[in-house]
Amino acid sequence: MNTLFPLLFVSHGAPSFAMEPGLAGKNLTALGQAMPRPDAIVILSPHWMTRDHVSVTASTFPKTIHDFGGFPDALYELSYPAPGAPELASQIVQLLQTAGWDSRLDANRGLDHGAWVPLRYLAPGADIPVVQVSMPAALDTRSAWKLGEALKPLREMNVLIVASGSLTHNLYEFRGATPHGADYVKQFAAWTAQTLQARNIDQLLDFKQYAPFAERAHPTDEHFLPLFIALGAAGESYQTQVLEGGITHGVLAMDSYLFTSRGNEASKSVQPLEGVA
Repeated sequence: MNTLFPLLFVSHGAPSFAMEPGLAGKNLTALGQAMPRPDAIVILSPHWMTRDHVSVTASTFPKTIHDFGGFPDALYELSYPAPGAPELASQIVQLLQTAGWDSRLDANRGLDHGAWVPLRYLAPGADIPVVQVSMPAALDTRSAWKLGEALKPLREMNVLIVASGSLTHNLYEFRGATPHGADYVKQFAAWTAQTLQARNIDQLLDFKQYAPFAERAHPTDEHFLPLFIALGAAGESYQTQVLEGGITHGVLAMDSYLFTSRGNEASKSVQPLEGVA
């Protein structure tokens, strides 16, 4: 059986996460040091959504996109100068087309903050090639699963798949939440971790029906859909570990999830980490 590389769902938080690592940054850095080194990273983020097709970055040196406003000047001076991987990008387009996804290369697109901010902690040397894949605007939980499933063969190519989103994402409450985290955020995060670890896929796919405070945690779904992309790439017999991230700004749960496939060599090579459940 081919070895499958581990993969991740990460909560990328607010853009200020790039300068305020907290518990989430600490644990992503520790994970990056403990994991085997991938030949490339393929990342998806809701900050790049395309209509009716999937786009794949094909730049040799993708630019760092500062797609946000109103933050300190120092944040706009940060860059993540990782190389691209045009040949891998072409392979990804072929994989997606074979799976029935209309897909095309984009030689001009760079990495948005949903990609480069968490990668600053996971791969701080910026020396691993990075390709970003867009999320189709019409995704739901099941089609997101199918998109991840189409990308799963990358795990046999020593490629790390990172699905970047947010465990909770209610920006309507961004300024008014309690300092240590609203109770509904904690309840939704706990349900998600428990349901993932139980591999209760049916409830996960219909999380709006089963999860406590689902509508409040995600008034819109785009930041939670990367979790289902990760699940599709993980397969149904996955094992998962929670990388604790705490809660920032009162409403953004920052937990991430490491997925491994049962019994494969890659899962055995990831050492236990402090703060990983």
